[in-house]
Amino acid sequence: MTMGENKSHNQVFDVSLNALPQGGSKCFDDDGHLKRTGTVWTASAHIITAVIGSGVLSLAWATAQLGWIAGPTVMLLFSFVTYYTSALLASCYRSVDPDTGKGKRNYTYMDAVRANLGGFQVKICGAIQYLNLFGVAIGYTIASSISMMAIKKSNCFHSKGDNSPCRISSNPYMIAFGVIQIVFSQIPDFDQIWWLSIVAAVMSFTYSTIGLGLGIAKVAETGNIRGSLTGISIGYVTQMEKIWRSFQALGAIAFAYSYSLILIEIQNTIKSPPSEYKTMKKATLLSVVVTTIFYMSCGCFGYAAFGDLSPGNLLTGFGFYNPYWLLDIANAAIVIHLVGAYQVYCQPLFAFVEKTALEWFPESKFITKEIQVPIPGYKPLKLNLFRLMWRTIFVIITTIISMLMPFFNDVVGILGAFGFWPLTVYFPVEMYIVQKKIPKWSARWLSLQILSVACLIISIAAAAGSFAGVVSDLKVYKPFKNMS
Repeated sequence: MTMGENKSHNQVFDVSLNALPQGGSKCFDDDGHLKRTGTVWTASAHIITAVIGSGVLSLAWATAQLGWIAGPTVMLLFSFVTYYTSALLASCYRSVDPDTGKGKRNYTYMDAVRANLGGFQVKICGAIQYLNLFGVAIGYTIASSISMMAIKKSNCFHSKGDNSPCRISSNPYMIAFGVIQIVFSQIPDFDQIWWLSIVAAVMSFTYSTIGLGLGIAKVAETGNIRGSLTGISIGYVTQMEKIWRSFQALGAIAFAYSYSLILIEIQNTIKSPPSEYKTMKKATLLSVVVTTIFYMSCGCFGYAAFGDLSPGNLLTGFGFYNPYWLLDIANAAIVIHLVGAYQVYCQPLFAFVEKTALEWFPESKFITKEIQVPIPGYKPLKLNLFRLMWRTIFVIITTIISMLMPFFNDVVGILGAFGFWPLTVYFPVEMYIVQKKIPKWSARWLSLQILSVACLIISIAAAAGSFAGVVSDLKVYKPFKNMS
């Protein structure tokens, strides 16, 4: 895309066949792309789909490790940091003036880093972002299989009795989830999965509400609020395990709030005016407030219900047979939600690989040619052979890795630790400093750097705890033979 000449005092952009004024036209935006149609509500749906994911299920366990004081406090701190740094990141979508909605757009997180920081940091950002997206796909595959197994178990207990062994392998369920993702992965780009995000967001509220309701019911039934001010007791675990678990809990909470790695891609679906930054800031505030209320409720009521025995997956703590039908609905909602969340997270990775392949091999028919597949009653499906092959291979690889290492809590903790500091804090802070030309050693510069360093320390601690958990699990686990 090239900048055109100034005509009649209007800046224009040269886009293929004709030039568009900066405000765009009825069909095209100022950059020559088709008009974006996203709103506060669709952006919020994308964010909620990404945020209220499987991470909510581990929050009762995380609260149990930290206790009644530190647990809720850490969740509130993470919500504040996530909102603040997301607002900084949203301001980097436009390279000139985010408030007025003028200036060059940055279509991806990497584009924003390239425009503001450049150099080696772009490669570092890309490696962390896409490795994290790859890890999220693995985490969601594991989480979906746990929920599908829970449905199978509850029905087994209901039909054969509470004391039946009902031993089930997670592998067939991971494979089934993978097959579903191969199909949905053929949706070409982010802008076309808005409906999937809305369905997924509804499902996330469904199972979160059921988990919350069951937690409240269990507290009401027993009349006891379990747990302690300092978390899980020494004796139930060793002092060293207590430390590692507390660190791992930080990673689990960080994962539950992570969506910065796809924020710019979500913002790129929003229409303007008003400016994309203003809309995204509203969507971020709405989403963080909603998710924090849910997180605090699920984490605290889950801990109140189970105390030190809070399970890694909240819904598995209520038993598989009472009330079995309600838990089946909740677990089915989790699976449906994760189908959509997997796509929300993976679309930026898909787009990056396909864009890179096109740049490297622009003449390749295998990469560029699209086949029209007729669908009765609908528009023909555009099927690209390269997209079909590479996305299918991607899903197969994530499924196999999930089968090799199905440790939900540990994987969640590692992902949260690995992505939180660089993607949620470091890059947004550094880009904001460059964009706003904040003087070095000024009070604002120092405040932002202190925030960044504090979050780095938290990420290192969370990573250490989660890796310790993986090492512990691998001592007793045999790949492809996990039965539960």
